[in-house]
Amino acid sequence: MMRPPPSIPNVRPFCGLIGVAREDITPPVSIYSRSWGAAKHDVADGIHRPLTLTCLTFQKSADDSPLVLISADLGWWKSDDEKEFRQGILDGLSLQPSQLMVCLTHTHSGPSLSTENAANRGGDLIAPYLKQVRKSIIRAVETALSRARRSFLSWRYDKCSLATCRDLPDPKANRYIVGYNPDIPADDTLLVGRVTDETHKVLAVIVNYACHPTTLAWQNTRLSPDYIGAMRQTVEHQTSAPCLFLQGASGELSPAEQYVGELEIAETHGRRLGYAVLSALEAMLPAETRLEFSGVVESGAPLAIWTRKPQEPSFVLLSEMMEMELPLKDLPSVTEIEQRLQNCTDHVLKERLWRQRSVRKIVGDGKNARFGVWIWRLGDSLLIGQPNEPYSKFQIDLRKLLAPCPVAVMNITNGSIGYLPPRELFNYDLYQVWQTPFESGGLELVTEKTSRAAQLLFSSE
Repeated sequence: MMRPPPSIPNVRPFCGLIGVAREDITPPVSIYSRSWGAAKHDVADGIHRPLTLTCLTFQKSADDSPLVLISADLGWWKSDDEKEFRQGILDGLSLQPSQLMVCLTHTHSGPSLSTENAANRGGDLIAPYLKQVRKSIIRAVETALSRARRSFLSWRYDKCSLATCRDLPDPKANRYIVGYNPDIPADDTLLVGRVTDETHKVLAVIVNYACHPTTLAWQNTRLSPDYIGAMRQTVEHQTSAPCLFLQGASGELSPAEQYVGELEIAETHGRRLGYAVLSALEAMLPAETRLEFSGVVESGAPLAIWTRKPQEPSFVLLSEMMEMELPLKDLPSVTEIEQRLQNCTDHVLKERLWRQRSVRKIVGDGKNARFGVWIWRLGDSLLIGQPNEPYSKFQIDLRKLLAPCPVAVMNITNGSIGYLPPRELFNYDLYQVWQTPFESGGLELVTEKTSRAAQLLFSSE
C-alpha cells in the first residue's frame, strides 16, 4: 500500500507593514525601587544596564490603524496606575483597547510603578517617571509607524535550559519554598520571531521565553533589566536589529542560580538565552520559503530529498480583547489590610501586606474579578497576552490546542493581578497559591476560553 509523501505543516508568515523603534526609559537612580522584603535599601546606587522599551507596529496597509506591541524593562503594576497609564497611550494614539499590548519584562531590579509609594524615599519621582514612559511609548509608536515597510514575520520554536522549576518542598517544614527544584523538569520552550524585509534583512527579533528575572535580588543595589539586558545585547550584536523580549507563562519558572547580587551571573544567564536565540535564527529559512519532500535519490542508501519551495505569506491581521471573570477567594478588605499594615514593623511582613493590599484594590471588593485577555492573529501565528502570572501549563496547553500555529504567550500584559497555578496545587502551602486572589480552577478556565477565542480567529478567515 502506497503511503502519502511526508509533509511539514504549512504555517504562513505574516506579510504587511511592520515598524520598529526603541526608547531609553532608564529612571533616575534615586527613584523608589524596593522590590524585595529582605532588601535593606529603598533606592539604587547605580545602573547595571539601561532600561529600554521596544515597539513593533503591524498594519495591513498604511491607511489601517496599527496593532502596537510594546516590551518595557519594568517589573509589575502594584495599583490601579496601569489603567490611567494605558488609557493615556490609547488616547494619545487614537487606538482601541484591542490594538495595544504593553508587556513588562518583569525585572525585579527596576523602579516601583505605584504612585501610592509617593511618601517613601524616592517615591515622589514615580508619577513623573510614569508620565515620561508614557510619552516615550507614544514617541516610539510614531517613530515605528514612520519607518514601517513591507516586511515578513516568521517564527521558529527551539529550546533553552535557563528556566527551571522553582517550587521546592521545604525539607524542614510542611510547605513549598520558592527556589530551584532539580527533580521537576521545566518547560524549556523558546519561541523566536524574525522580522525581515524583502531583501531578507533582519529588522527585528522577538524572543518569547518563560523565566522569572529574579537573578538579581535584595543584595543587588543597581537598576537592571536582569538577564534580559545581556540577552538583547548578544542577539543585537549579531543581527544589528532590535530585540524585543516577551515574558512567557513563568509562574513557577526561574533560573536555578538566582537571588544574588553578582551582576555577572545575570550576564551569564542572558548570554545563555541569547545564544539559543541565535541558534534558532540560524535554523530559519527565508520568510517566503518552506521545505517540501521532493523524492528519493538512490545512492549507497536511499536518500530522502527535501527541497526549498516558495511559500505564500498571509496578510491576515486580526485582534480581539476578551473580557474574563474569575471568582475570588474570601479575602480581607482593604481596610482590614491597612489596619494590619499600621501595626506592622517587620520589613518582610510589611512587603507582603502591601502587595496583598495592592491586589485587593485592583480586584475590588466583589466576589469576582474582571480582566482582559488580548489575542492577535498575525498570519498563521498568535500573540496572547494577559495580566496574570499563569504557570507554564497555560502556554503548554495553548500551544498543543492551537498547533501547528506558533503561539507567543505573555504574562503581565496590560496590567498585573496574581498567579494562576494549576487546580491541584491549591491543596499546598505554596507562595503562588496564597498570593493569588483567585479561587482554584482559574487557570483551567482561562485556558479553555482563550483557546476557544483563538480558534475562532482562524474560522473567520
